[in-house]
Formats: sequence, C-alpha cells, structure tokens
Amino acid sequence: MTDIVNTILWATDFSDESEEAFMYAGIFAKTFDAKVIGLHVLPGFSPEHYQSAIVVIDELKKRMDHMKNAAVGKFESFQKAKDVTFKYLIKDGNAAKVIVETAEEEKADLIVIGRKGLSALERLFIGNVANQVLRHSHIPILVTKKKSGKPRFKKILVPTDFSEQEEVERDYAWKLAKGFDADITLLHILELHDYAFPPRVLDEMMDAVLKKLKQRKRREKEDIEITEDVTRAIHAPVGIVDYADTHKIDLIVISTCAQSKLERFFLGSTTEKVISYSHMPIFAIPPSSCKR
Repeated sequence: MTDIVNTILWATDFSDESEEAFMYAGIFAKTFDAKVIGLHVLPGFSPEHYQSAIVVIDELKKRMDHMKNAAVGKFESFQKAKDVTFKYLIKDGNAAKVIVETAEEEKADLIVIGRKGLSALERLFIGNVANQVLRHSHIPILVTKKKSGKPRFKKILVPTDFSEQEEVERDYAWKLAKGFDADITLLHILELHDYAFPPRVLDEMMDAVLKKLKQRKRREKEDIEITEDVTRAIHAPVGIVDYADTHKIDLIVISTCAQSKLERFFLGSTTEKVISYSHMPIFAIPPSSCKR
C-alpha cells in the first residue's frame, strides 16, 4: 500500500446519491493525486432475448442504443456542470459484476459507490449492489451516504476485534489519516448479546479490554492522534454505528477479513450490517485485501 489510491472507479446510476458519491471521489482524488473513472452500468438483457424473432432483437438493440446515448449525454452534462473532465465507461450487464470486473480491468485502487439499494425484500435475500460489490471486489470500496454540505474526514473510526488481519485496517486508516490530517479512534465493542452481567463484572471486562487495546505496538514516530476506546452493545454493528453517531465520526474503516464465506453469504458480515445501519461513509476492505 505504498500509494493507497491512484485510480478511483466511480460507479453511478445518475441519481442524486451517486452524484454525492462523486463529491467523495473528487475529495479522495485531490487528496491522493488520483484519477477518477466514471462507470454507468445498463441492465443487460437475457441471452434468451436474442434468440427471439428478428423484430424483437432489433427493438432490443434500439433500446440499448438509446440508453447508451442517454448515458453519454448525462456524463457530458455532468462534466460540464461540474467543470471537470474524466474518462467514463458505459457497459451493460449485472451491475455488481460489471463494477468489479471494470475495477480490475482499469487497475483501480478504490471503488466509490452510493448506498442506493434495492427493495427491502431484495436487500434481505441478496443484498444491495454495494454489498454485492463488497463480497466480490479485490479492492476497497467507499460506500457514501447522501449528506448536506461538503464531506470532511477529520475523525476516522476503526472497529477492532483483535484478529490477526486487523493490522490491514490500521494500515489503511493510518494512510487515510495522513492524507486527510485526521485523528483515529480504535474501538472495540464488548458484545453482550442477551447476557446480563453485574455492573462490577462489566467494568472489569471493559477495563481489561481497554488495557489490551492500549498495549498494542504503535507505529514508530507516529504523528497522528490515536484514541483507544471500549464500549458495550448487544451486537457489534449497532454498537459501532451508535458510537460513530455519538462521537460525530466522519469515516468508518472496517473490513470483512474475519468473517467466513458462509456467514458473509447467508447472514451478512458486520461490515455489511454497518453499511446498512450507518448514516456516514464507510471505507470497506474486502477479504482479498486482507492477504498480506
């Protein structure tokens, strides 16, 4: 991770939320001297459609051409309105799959995408596009949230569970903090689930975890303010989001490194739940990025 971000892939559906995501992409690009590539994915037609009558095939092609031309017009209008110039791509197919494949083809280091999802029922069973990208991407994803005002990154939160892979999260957070001149908070959530503990026992548990958190080896000559903290919650995702809201965090850096493939598929990782619950941007690190 010598250069944390050189190329940013901005996935857009031209909604207000994806336009907001471009603002985040621009801030990252300016901070890390990176280039931005825009991507719009049109819905792909099933192969069965192309086995239909010629008249049907012609109509489908006309519709695709119309949508592509419309997308070109939207990109051009957007660039003119924002007074920016960047490479843009228009493809068709499954949105999440095309985003991941394009990121690899363009050698992107970061995917920026809005949190606009599908219906509640679709999210329940297959997750939104952002979560699908996270499950298959080999690079980090910045999932943005529509907020008023210019985004700022002065307070970065890094949830930690003392796993071996968490050093990757800390490395990313440290480089982001250096770029944005931000502070870092390392947070451990003491998950209580439905168990009841006496107050004294809870205090002892939290003190022990905080002591362990503070005993970690810090970077040499570290010039970033780092705070360690412990809080308790019934479940980690809720605790992370509540803490971030209460402490006015600007960015959460979190990975899915410690989750099994089975859990990610059926239950969703802590990261995916934080993305769903949170009202702030998430810098999500996929499992493949955890391999050192």
